[in-house]
Amino acid sequence: MNRRTDRGVRRVRRALGAAVVMGALTAVLPGVASADPASGERDSRVGVDAGVERISVAADGSQLDGDSTGGAITTDGGRTVFTSSATNLTPGNAAGSERVYLRDKPSGQIKHVGSHPIDSPVISGNGEYAAYWVLLFRDTKIKLAQWTAGSSIGLNCDALNCSQPSVSGDGRSMANVATIGRPSTSQRIDVWDWQAGTKQELAWFAHTAPSRPSISGDGRFVAYQDGKAKDVFLWDGDHGSISGPIEGPAKEATIVQVSEDGGKVVYLSGPDTYVHDVSTGTARRVPDVKGVAIDPTGNHLLYAPNDTTGPSLVLRDLRTDTDRTVSDRPASAEVDAVSADGRDVVFASTADDIVPGDTNGKSDVFVRSFDRTVARQG
Repeated sequence: MNRRTDRGVRRVRRALGAAVVMGALTAVLPGVASADPASGERDSRVGVDAGVERISVAADGSQLDGDSTGGAITTDGGRTVFTSSATNLTPGNAAGSERVYLRDKPSGQIKHVGSHPIDSPVISGNGEYAAYWVLLFRDTKIKLAQWTAGSSIGLNCDALNCSQPSVSGDGRSMANVATIGRPSTSQRIDVWDWQAGTKQELAWFAHTAPSRPSISGDGRFVAYQDGKAKDVFLWDGDHGSISGPIEGPAKEATIVQVSEDGGKVVYLSGPDTYVHDVSTGTARRVPDVKGVAIDPTGNHLLYAPNDTTGPSLVLRDLRTDTDRTVSDRPASAEVDAVSADGRDVVFASTADDIVPGDTNGKSDVFVRSFDRTVARQG
């Protein structure tokens, strides 16, 4: 799934050395800073955003001493993955060293599962795996973090550089970009079963403009783009076919994400967002917004309004055309940010008035939980 940084949080990357895979470091979180029960509205009390929980906290519930960014959530909302440079999240983190963390809400556990990510990690629908890419000497490689093992493994990349991973619901299938040559002059889209070691090469491009693949939950569909031509395509593994450009002729488009059920593809074109229905081949226009992510069912679109005077993140129910504010403070989100039925949304923000007692002056990761009964209406 493609990675990007929206307004409100700017990621600062440091020079990275060789990636180091570490064993499990686990903490149990006794409690986290949160606001009142989920209502999706700002509380009348200053500094309290109802329904939002800060999940980037230390084992004792205290604030972190470093920035936490990114954020991806599972289909059921039970697990999240994010990155943090904090030294007090789990033991042994060197100052300024960014790490990948998996958090399990039901058990209250958080595990350090990887180090030195180049960009925000993505997560499998079942929460067992998270994928991210690292700089290894002068090349980029993909690592797969596992909740059970509490560590990450390097995946066999047969190109000099592999990047921009997207993981299926069970974590077994993955799509990624492989760039060829030194310096890189071309790239391809790969989709493979990492356990069986089988791979399919979907497309080749004689350039290195971003292609950013996104894979469906069952691994059947992969959406990707030709970053130079500004076209979006969809691969169907069951038929071995590629359709597209799905946005139609004479129209530039940028991929956002394919839903976990494979039924919808979100792309950007001009100032608008489009939700492409795979079964009908038609696209729905959502005007004057920047699509950020789509929930696993394809029924809820997370977007950032182009009008910067309003909320920074909004969740739209595509069935009823109703909107809910995720954050009215400066915030950013990534793909995989929404759980099924739009129940939970993970985002990052530097704002200090989303939850009480936020005085660390750092970027933190939050989860907005909407009332589940109301979220199912429509």
